[in-house]
Amino acid sequence: MRAVTALVGLAAVVMAGCSPAQPLVSVPASLTTRPLPSGAAVASQVPGAAVESCDATASLRPTPDDGPNVQAIRRHGRLIVGIDQSTNLFSFRDPASGELQGFDVDIAREVARDLLGDPAKVEFRLLTSPERISALQDGTVDIVVKAMTITCARAEQIAFSTVYFDARQRLLVPKDSPIRGPSDLAGKRVCSQVATTSLATVARVAPAATLLAVQNWDDCLVALQQGQADAVSTDDSILAGMAVQDANLHLVGPSLEAEPYGIGVNRSREDLVRAVNASLDRIRADGTWSSLYRKWLTVLGPPPQPPQPKYRD
Repeated sequence: MRAVTALVGLAAVVMAGCSPAQPLVSVPASLTTRPLPSGAAVASQVPGAAVESCDATASLRPTPDDGPNVQAIRRHGRLIVGIDQSTNLFSFRDPASGELQGFDVDIAREVARDLLGDPAKVEFRLLTSPERISALQDGTVDIVVKAMTITCARAEQIAFSTVYFDARQRLLVPKDSPIRGPSDLAGKRVCSQVATTSLATVARVAPAATLLAVQNWDDCLVALQQGQADAVSTDDSILAGMAVQDANLHLVGPSLEAEPYGIGVNRSREDLVRAVNASLDRIRADGTWSSLYRKWLTVLGPPPQPPQPKYRD
């Protein structure tokens, strides 16, 4: 799915699954021997989120007809996609070319292929996690493809496609760390990103841990490398991208929570939701999904079967 001592405007950005935003407190001096990533803070009073009980992963069935929103995208000649540039393997900058690449980037291009006949007809807009939902609501972007977990709370604000990737939340630690699972996190500093479900899960499974909230996932990597965090916790897909960048790190412990990824769409654009789902159906059926997995994600193991779609109509 980044820190200093002065915390300006962060008090309202920690979102934990279905829980309301919670306050952040000043970073203790013990964490500031080296400068923390910009915007990092210790999260306080983050409630544990219960496992999802609603049917948020059920989406709208594809239809062959183009609605007004799909027609508008075609007239515009490009698909505007909200994404980020700091999630290695999913959406990141190629160090040589500077181009965005990764599993999510290629998924977005496949949607553009089906909507516009050309995978290059994409305009990427960089978003932070707190900006994802508002960018869809105000029409800044057409879709968001940003390793975004489908949750009940988010499904009340935006629409989601069918699940296009199944991740699992785990822990990333240095290889010489004694941490092997959530039972070892008491009194430890665990890094995660604001406005994600990961903070609430850590608070639920390890209530005695200290939570360090950052703005971007690569800030967690830096905090771990600098000894300012003892572990990072988020989706295994994101953690694997960090481990690829640092051979001294590895994933440990059991799955802490299921993290089904969906493409976000404005709730009023039902025809676009159906068109995106049609594209995902094609990607699953023609082998494209498996090909993209082999291209980017074999560090997680051999390609599984693509997530099967679930519809509510």
